[in-house]
Amino acid sequence: MNRELISVIEQIGREKGIDKEILFEALESALLSASRKSLGPADNVRMHIDRKSGDLRVYCRKKVVEEVTDDKLEISLADAKALNREAELGDELELEQERPPQEFGRIAAQTAKQVILQKVRDAEREGIYSEFAGKEGQILRGVVHRIEKRNVILEIGKAEAILPEREQIPGERYNPGDRIRAYVLEVRRTAKGPQISLSRTHPGYLARLFETEIPEIQEGIVLVKATAREAGERAKVAVASTKRDVDPIGACVGLRGTRIQVISRELRGEKIDIIEWSHDPATFVARALSPAKVSSVVITEPSEPDGQPSALVIVPDNQLSLAIGKKGQNARLAAKLTGMRIDIKSEAEVEAERTASEGLPQVDRAALAALAGAELVEPLVAAGLGSPAAIVKAGPGKLGLVAEVGSRAEAIHAAAVEWVAAHVAASEPSGASEETGAPA
Repeated sequence: MNRELISVIEQIGREKGIDKEILFEALESALLSASRKSLGPADNVRMHIDRKSGDLRVYCRKKVVEEVTDDKLEISLADAKALNREAELGDELELEQERPPQEFGRIAAQTAKQVILQKVRDAEREGIYSEFAGKEGQILRGVVHRIEKRNVILEIGKAEAILPEREQIPGERYNPGDRIRAYVLEVRRTAKGPQISLSRTHPGYLARLFETEIPEIQEGIVLVKATAREAGERAKVAVASTKRDVDPIGACVGLRGTRIQVISRELRGEKIDIIEWSHDPATFVARALSPAKVSSVVITEPSEPDGQPSALVIVPDNQLSLAIGKKGQNARLAAKLTGMRIDIKSEAEVEAERTASEGLPQVDRAALAALAGAELVEPLVAAGLGSPAAIVKAGPGKLGLVAEVGSRAEAIHAAAVEWVAAHVAASEPSGASEETGAPA
């Protein structure tokens, strides 16, 4: 052993990115394995290479006993006292012993080589794991190396990462040599080394893209509060501003939509709805259902501590399909974004349920328009007079309390009486009038 060994170890350490102390320990372990023939199989022997001079020393631990039965494991008290005056029976002393021959033989040399290579591989794997373990939840850029069973293998520096088929944006195609970005989903140890799993469909990937492309988010002026995605189709992002004079939605969209277009292109044209986050759950749910307009939101807290809150959302009749979205997509994304169960109903459905529960006639807007004119339909419905039968039941007095009706109350009531009488007569059997009329 000499200084040339020191130089070789330092060079390997630089090339492989491995701490040279690990290489020294690997070499010591390899030399010890190769020296078993001359040193014996005792586990109390260790080798040490001087980190500066490269000199090799061999040490063994021996127990102090009165009578030595195995000189490789034991030392007499007298001999121990000669080496260390404070030695006592039962103590263990580490003693330097004769160095093994320099020629270890072909098999021993091969053993040493295998041990060193294995240690180097283990150190490389541990180095890669340490490098990427702290990058979970971040975006990495890699080069497509190969494709195995629709799983994409990327080269990221000295490591390989896998982009599984389920984590790929639907419709995307990859070719060797393509440079792509992906979200680090998980880094874990395996028998074959660290496995780095990537994703391009995770909601966290969208949030990280916003942080990368929008300076206000990098500076902490705008915050991404929540994200929800159906990869390749549509996404919703809730943002908030820490400064009153900064519009969070405008900051994310950019001038003429330039910022959001960059993100959308990265996601292969995924449509992104940006909404302003709110502390008020009802307001947040209403915004999450955009572009649909919402009439009201009622939040119901869960009965169990770990339950999911729910929201009853009422929308105008002409907004129901927009609120639900194609195949329910808009409602699903809103539920993911807010973390609530969302039940969407139209105003007509709610009115029908209310009148049915109260035993009131159903709303008949067509009949109201015929009796009172189209301009009075909504005021009458709002007053609970949603049908001719309800007007008859209320009487002209209550009808006159509707401001828009005014002096027309008597005329509208009379018309409602005639309408009800006509429709009741039309619904009766053909012989009913004869049976209920005066006797012949």
